[in-house]
Amino acid sequence: MLENKNIRPGRVEDAPQIASLIMQAMTDECCLFFCGEGNGLDDFRRLMTALVMRQDTQYSYLNAICATDAADNVIGAVVCYDGADLHRLRRPFVDGVRRVLGRDLGDMADETGPGELYLDSLAVMPEHRGKGIATQLLCAAVARARHMRVGPAGLLVDENNPRAERLYKSVGFKVVGTNVWGGHNMRHMQMK
Repeated sequence: MLENKNIRPGRVEDAPQIASLIMQAMTDECCLFFCGEGNGLDDFRRLMTALVMRQDTQYSYLNAICATDAADNVIGAVVCYDGADLHRLRRPFVDGVRRVLGRDLGDMADETGPGELYLDSLAVMPEHRGKGIATQLLCAAVARARHMRVGPAGLLVDENNPRAERLYKSVGFKVVGTNVWGGHNMRHMQMK
């Protein structure tokens, strides 16, 4: 059942909640891959929170659309940006991982490019799932893509996550190709 949640732009003070949601979207396995030896999820969470607080990163609060509860607590978020800006926006992440976690990710494959508003991360807190919040966030991101006129909204979904793929298809996303990201086979989906 679709709940009527508030949908609003992210704010700098939302950074800890947005960072946690981004990490949920990435999964612990992927976050630990980025951490490398000797670092853990808390180290990665601190880095991600710092990146969300900045204005010049792919994970910036400026790129977040948030779902909130009645008390304005963030309970879900989608982070999206113009794919043409990927390399510029990714640089602070790559630099931060190198500086804080000692890993060089400078050769990471591109997950998007010019011509789409890329939905980098989408997550809803577990206790609020199944209530239509992810659908509302997806619709807000598609509306942002149309408003920005950068092309269709696009995303990657892990081939081993059919539930997420069903959600995206139910909103109108279609598979347009494949990709490998973070060691996982992914489907590239778009919606105009």
